[in-house]
Amino acid sequence: MHDLIDTNPNSDESFELRDRSRVSVRKQTTMARWSGGLRCLLLLTAIAFIYTQVRLFKAQSEYAEKITAAVEGENHCTSQMRLLIDQISMQKERVVSLEEIVKRQQEEREQLRTLVQNLERKGVKNLFQQNQVPVAAVVIMACNRADYLERTIKSILKYHASASSKFPIFVSQDGSNPDVRTKAMSYKQLTYMQHLDYEPVHTERPGELIAYYKISRHYKWALDQLFYKHRFNRVIILEDDMEISPDFFAYFEAGADLLDKDKSIMAISSWNDNGQKQFVHDPYTLYRSDFFPGLGWMLSKSTWDELSPKWPKAYWDDWLRLQENHKGRQFICPEVCRTYNFGEHGSSLGQFFHQYLKPIRLNDRLIDWKSMNLTYLMEDKFVKHFADLVKGASPVFGTDLILKINNVKGDARIAYRDQEHFEEIARQFGIFEEWKDGVPRTAYKGVVVFRYKTTTRRIFLVGPDSLEQLGIQN
Repeated sequence: MHDLIDTNPNSDESFELRDRSRVSVRKQTTMARWSGGLRCLLLLTAIAFIYTQVRLFKAQSEYAEKITAAVEGENHCTSQMRLLIDQISMQKERVVSLEEIVKRQQEEREQLRTLVQNLERKGVKNLFQQNQVPVAAVVIMACNRADYLERTIKSILKYHASASSKFPIFVSQDGSNPDVRTKAMSYKQLTYMQHLDYEPVHTERPGELIAYYKISRHYKWALDQLFYKHRFNRVIILEDDMEISPDFFAYFEAGADLLDKDKSIMAISSWNDNGQKQFVHDPYTLYRSDFFPGLGWMLSKSTWDELSPKWPKAYWDDWLRLQENHKGRQFICPEVCRTYNFGEHGSSLGQFFHQYLKPIRLNDRLIDWKSMNLTYLMEDKFVKHFADLVKGASPVFGTDLILKINNVKGDARIAYRDQEHFEEIARQFGIFEEWKDGVPRTAYKGVVVFRYKTTTRRIFLVGPDSLEQLGIQN
């Protein structure tokens, strides 16, 4: 047995086994070392990756904060820039406003300088130093129609020479139209006034024309000037689109006496709303009316003292037609107009011009009103005078009124039930249909009178209460 087993440790096979064992151990040792190194490397890589991610997150957070701060800074800059732009705009507006103020002051200084020079040249102050006190100042209300103004002035001056000391003439211009100013200043027979109004106009209702507000302001300013600054006792108001009759000044001189004696008369008018050629005949006939006619009228200082403090913002003529303002006082009106309105173009946009204004008959006779007895126009006498005229007219009833009137000799009277019925009758004849505050145009005690086809025959349209008011038994 011992012969079969080689137990010699120094044999070749033993050495080979030992070498293989050593190699295996080395390999295992090497692999263990590599495995440990790899783990360390992976750990270091993971640590580096985590650290990088942390740094990246921190950097992103810092960057986001910086972006947010930048956006906030930009917004702040934008806000500051807008504020600066607004401040610059405000400063520009202030500069423009100051420039306007300077311009306005320059115009006002020029206006005052011109007015003083004009007053000194015309000698208006000497009017009250003369033995004869003026009957009334005549003021032409003007704005921007130089051609119309010239026509009006020429018409007035045609008959003014003999009445110049009794009726000094003024032109009151609203605004600074240079043509109107030059035209007015070119006449030595009149005095120029200028109303410069820079206050903004605030209308009370949408769509209203600003012109009516401007006109009302101008009227108040001009009348205040003439009554309170120049101290006239009476003023006649004309517009820059009117011509006057040959007896215009004589008519108003006679009317001034009535205005002073009868306090139930609010104003003297030169106008008849139904004064068209086909409805008038007698230039000597005068009436009282409850309806303010306007278009050439005279009022006294005592009346203006009452009206001036409450003067309306607009529509001053319709305002005067309200009972609360005229307080039952009446107006003297001629049958044949003493003024003619040729103003087709103006603030009223030609309203009613062709139907009612263009056909107006202007008196062409020179009537000596001084020799006329006008006491019948006093309140206590006129009621009876007018009642007798109405009472003497033949009543006409039913339909086909015009046909029936043709068969009536002399004056005729037609009763109307209410405003609608009145308008229906007025349309048949072609007279004004309009009412204001319950009063038809031209009416006295509810009665509207006009001539029929330019004859001596009168037509009386009589209201439901008119006969009672006139003291006529039905």
